[in-house]
Amino acid sequence: MKKTALALLLILLLVGCSRQDYNTKRDISINTAKGTIAVQAEIADTDAERAQGLMFRQSMPGNQGMLFIFGKEEHQIFWMKNTLIPLDIIFIGKDLEIVDIQHAVPCTADPCPLYKSVKPAKYVLEVNANFTTNNNITIGSKVKI
Repeated sequence: MKKTALALLLILLLVGCSRQDYNTKRDISINTAKGTIAVQAEIADTDAERAQGLMFRQSMPGNQGMLFIFGKEEHQIFWMKNTLIPLDIIFIGKDLEIVDIQHAVPCTADPCPLYKSVKPAKYVLEVNANFTTNNNITIGSKVKI
Protein backbone atom coordinates (compact mmCIF):
# COMPACT_ATOMS: atom_id res chain seq x y z
CA MET A 1 0.00 0.00 0.00
CA LYS A 2 2.79 2.43 0.91
CA LYS A 3 4.62 1.67 -2.35
CA THR A 4 1.47 2.33 -4.39
CA ALA A 5 0.80 5.62 -2.61
CA LEU A 6 4.42 6.66 -3.03
CA ALA A 7 4.35 5.76 -6.73
CA LEU A 8 1.14 7.78 -7.26
CA LEU A 9 2.62 10.75 -5.43
CA LEU A 10 5.75 10.59 -7.57
CA ILE A 11 3.69 10.44 -10.77
CA LEU A 12 1.61 13.43 -9.69
CA LEU A 13 4.75 15.40 -8.87
CA LEU A 14 6.34 14.59 -12.23
CA VAL A 15 3.20 15.46 -14.19
CA GLY A 16 2.75 18.69 -12.25
CA CYS A 17 6.35 19.76 -12.82
CA SER A 18 6.62 18.91 -16.50
CA ARG A 19 5.78 21.36 -19.27
CA GLN A 20 4.57 19.25 -22.14
CA ASP A 21 3.33 22.35 -23.90
CA TYR A 22 4.32 25.98 -23.56
CA ASN A 23 1.89 27.14 -20.87
CA THR A 24 3.23 30.65 -20.61
CA LYS A 25 1.98 33.10 -23.21
CA ARG A 26 2.58 36.79 -23.45
CA ASP A 27 0.92 39.54 -25.44
CA ILE A 28 3.44 41.46 -27.49
CA SER A 29 2.83 44.64 -29.43
CA ILE A 30 4.94 45.97 -32.27
CA ASN A 31 4.76 49.62 -33.26
CA THR A 32 4.78 50.19 -37.01
CA ALA A 33 4.27 53.19 -39.29
CA LYS A 34 0.69 52.01 -39.79
CA GLY A 35 -0.16 51.33 -36.13
CA THR A 36 0.33 48.70 -33.47
CA ILE A 37 0.34 45.00 -34.28
CA ALA A 38 -0.51 42.48 -31.55
CA VAL A 39 1.03 39.01 -31.30
CA GLN A 40 0.25 36.37 -28.70
CA ALA A 41 3.53 34.56 -28.16
CA GLU A 42 4.39 31.33 -26.42
CA ILE A 43 7.45 31.84 -24.25
CA ALA A 44 10.62 29.79 -24.71
CA ASP A 45 12.99 30.82 -21.94
CA THR A 46 14.72 27.58 -20.95
CA ASP A 47 17.36 25.70 -22.91
CA ALA A 48 14.94 22.83 -23.57
CA GLU A 49 12.15 25.13 -24.77
CA ARG A 50 14.49 27.11 -27.00
CA ALA A 51 15.90 23.88 -28.48
CA GLN A 52 12.38 22.57 -29.23
CA GLY A 53 11.08 25.87 -30.59
CA LEU A 54 8.42 25.38 -33.24
CA MET A 55 9.67 21.99 -34.42
CA PHE A 56 7.09 19.59 -35.84
CA ARG A 57 4.25 22.13 -35.82
CA GLN A 58 1.96 21.71 -38.82
CA SER A 59 0.62 25.27 -38.61
CA MET A 60 0.36 28.33 -36.38
CA PRO A 61 -2.55 30.79 -36.12
CA GLY A 62 -2.02 34.14 -37.83
CA ASN A 63 -1.27 36.49 -34.95
CA GLN A 64 0.60 33.98 -32.82
CA GLY A 65 4.26 33.20 -32.48
CA MET A 66 7.01 32.13 -30.15
CA LEU A 67 9.21 34.49 -28.15
CA PHE A 68 12.68 33.20 -27.29
CA ILE A 69 14.22 34.95 -24.29
CA PHE A 70 17.98 34.73 -23.80
CA GLY A 71 20.07 35.49 -20.72
CA LYS A 72 22.18 38.08 -22.47
CA GLU A 73 22.26 40.09 -25.64
CA GLU A 74 24.48 38.53 -28.31
CA HIS A 75 24.34 37.40 -31.92
CA GLN A 76 21.64 34.73 -32.05
CA ILE A 77 21.70 31.81 -34.48
CA PHE A 78 18.63 29.83 -35.53
CA TRP A 79 18.00 26.98 -37.91
CA MET A 80 14.90 25.31 -39.28
CA LYS A 81 15.67 21.63 -38.66
CA ASN A 82 12.38 19.73 -38.17
CA THR A 83 10.45 22.99 -38.58
CA LEU A 84 7.62 22.39 -41.02
CA ILE A 85 6.30 25.91 -41.58
CA PRO A 86 8.13 28.90 -43.09
CA LEU A 87 8.77 31.67 -40.58
CA ASP A 88 9.83 35.27 -40.18
CA ILE A 89 12.52 35.49 -37.50
CA ILE A 90 12.49 38.86 -35.75
CA PHE A 91 15.63 39.65 -33.75
CA ILE A 92 15.06 42.18 -30.95
CA GLY A 93 17.73 44.02 -28.97
CA LYS A 94 17.72 44.55 -25.21
CA ASP A 95 16.30 48.04 -25.84
CA LEU A 96 13.26 46.32 -27.44
CA GLU A 97 14.06 47.59 -30.93
CA ILE A 98 14.02 45.21 -33.90
CA VAL A 99 17.62 44.81 -35.10
CA ASP A 100 17.11 42.24 -37.87
CA ILE A 101 14.41 40.29 -39.69
CA GLN A 102 15.09 37.11 -41.61
CA HIS A 103 12.78 34.99 -43.71
CA ALA A 104 13.37 31.31 -43.00
CA VAL A 105 12.19 28.25 -44.87
CA PRO A 106 11.92 24.65 -43.64
CA CYS A 107 15.15 22.70 -43.91
CA THR A 108 14.92 19.90 -46.47
CA ALA A 109 18.51 18.62 -46.45
CA ASP A 110 21.51 18.57 -44.13
CA PRO A 111 23.29 20.74 -43.38
CA CYS A 112 20.48 23.17 -42.62
CA PRO A 113 21.10 26.86 -43.34
CA LEU A 114 21.77 29.05 -40.30
CA TYR A 115 19.98 32.34 -39.67
CA LYS A 116 22.28 34.62 -37.65
CA SER A 117 21.29 38.07 -36.46
CA VAL A 118 23.32 40.88 -38.00
CA LYS A 119 23.35 42.62 -34.60
CA PRO A 120 23.18 41.30 -31.05
CA ALA A 121 19.69 40.38 -29.83
CA LYS A 122 18.27 39.44 -26.42
CA TYR A 123 14.89 38.33 -27.78
CA VAL A 124 13.79 36.53 -30.92
CA LEU A 125 10.18 36.40 -32.08
CA GLU A 126 9.19 33.77 -34.64
CA VAL A 127 5.97 34.36 -36.57
CA ASN A 128 4.45 32.95 -39.73
CA ALA A 129 6.22 33.75 -43.00
CA ASN A 130 5.37 37.16 -44.52
CA PHE A 131 3.89 38.40 -41.22
CA THR A 132 6.46 41.21 -41.09
CA THR A 133 5.89 42.25 -44.71
CA ASN A 134 2.10 42.07 -44.45
CA ASN A 135 2.10 44.17 -41.26
CA ASN A 136 4.81 46.71 -42.22
CA ILE A 137 7.14 45.54 -39.46
CA THR A 138 10.67 46.76 -40.16
CA ILE A 139 14.10 47.00 -38.58
CA GLY A 140 13.92 49.82 -36.06
CA SER A 141 10.32 49.11 -35.04
CA LYS A 142 9.82 49.14 -31.28
CA VAL A 143 8.40 46.14 -29.42
CA LYS A 144 6.54 46.00 -26.12
CA ILE A 145 6.86 42.71 -24.26
